[in-house]
Amino acid sequence: MTALGFLYPGHSAEDDYPRIEQLLGSDIRVDLVRTDVAEGAHGADALRMGGPPGPSAAESPGAVTPERLAKGVEQLRLAGAEAVVWASTSGGFVHGWDGAHEQVRTLATTAGMPASSTSFAFVHAAPEVGAARVAVAAPYPDDLATLFAGFLEAGGLEVTGVHSAGAVTAAETGAWGEAEVLALARAADTPDAQAVLLPGTAMHTAAWLPALEKELGKPVLTANQVTVWEALRLTDRRVHAPGLGALFVREPIVQA
Repeated sequence: MTALGFLYPGHSAEDDYPRIEQLLGSDIRVDLVRTDVAEGAHGADALRMGGPPGPSAAESPGAVTPERLAKGVEQLRLAGAEAVVWASTSGGFVHGWDGAHEQVRTLATTAGMPASSTSFAFVHAAPEVGAARVAVAAPYPDDLATLFAGFLEAGGLEVTGVHSAGAVTAAETGAWGEAEVLALARAADTPDAQAVLLPGTAMHTAAWLPALEKELGKPVLTANQVTVWEALRLTDRRVHAPGLGALFVREPIVQA
């Protein structure tokens, strides 16, 4: 049994995780601990305060300090987690490339186990499906979508286009159904993109990954999907689970 630990902000799409655990169909256990979140807002200041400390968040009165963070990771340690991932895309990339690395180092030190974040999961997952050029379908306002694209480029990916849905809260994103998610992905896709990325762990996607990839004809990477994949990567596990899209198929989709 491999136990994976996740620190998840709020409640918007937390039910994606038990669904993913079921779709993995293997000896994988997904343990999720909810963290404090600043009103579920898609705003840079709130996001910097809402997760494991980055270089700017550590000095903010509302920040998740190492002491508060320790409460969450202690639950994961007691559950036997072998790795932990901060399950917030915007709560990572908002600190910038170097700040997000510092955030993950803080998390690993506090947890005493390998750690990462959803932001880095996207950077690591894109090459896994053979994608060097990606389109971004962001639920966020324009400024955050632009920050995410910059983060991907800092990680060596080429961003062929960015589409922002302009959602201002995680709760709004969490209420979207399949039609809204498909429309977002279609609006962002470009002919030269080798994959479409949907950041935002507040957005339900786990049930619709096959439909998304069938609709676009290329790999689709979504926040909760890549977050679990990243935890598996940290534990040197690879699981064949086609219901979770090309990322969980042993042979990645090859672009023509």
